[in-house]
Amino acid sequence: QVQLVESGGGLVQAGGSLRLSCAASGSSFSSRTMGWYRQAPGKQRELVAAITSGGSTNYADSVKGRFTISRDNAKNAAYLQMNKVKPEDTAVYYCRLGTYYPYDYWGQGTQVTVSS
Repeated sequence: QVQLVESGGGLVQAGGSLRLSCAASGSSFSSRTMGWYRQAPGKQRELVAAITSGGSTNYADSVKGRFTISRDNAKNAAYLQMNKVKPEDTAVYYCRLGTYYPYDYWGQGTQVTVSS
C-alpha cells in the first residue's frame, strides 16, 4: 500500500555534492513528517535530517550546515541536498515517512560512497 523509493546515490569525491530523492506513493503525504536516516557498516542507523508537514527542519550535528532537507508535497517527494561531503558520510541512506511505529514506512535505501 505504501511505497517509498530513494534515488540519487552513488560515488562522489570528498568536498563534492550529491542530491538524494525520495518518491512516495500509496499513502497521504503532506500531513506527515519525512526523514532521512543513514547506516554505515558496524554502526547503528541514525537520523540525518527531518522535515515536518509545516516545514520545520531538524539535523544531526554532524551534517548541520552541509546538508539540506526539503519536500515538494505536489510531487509527494522529499530531498536531501548533500554538500561538502566527507568520507564519514559514506552509508546507506533511507527515506522514512511518519514518526510513530507501526505507522511509519521506509524505503529500500540508496548507497552513498564518498572517496578521498
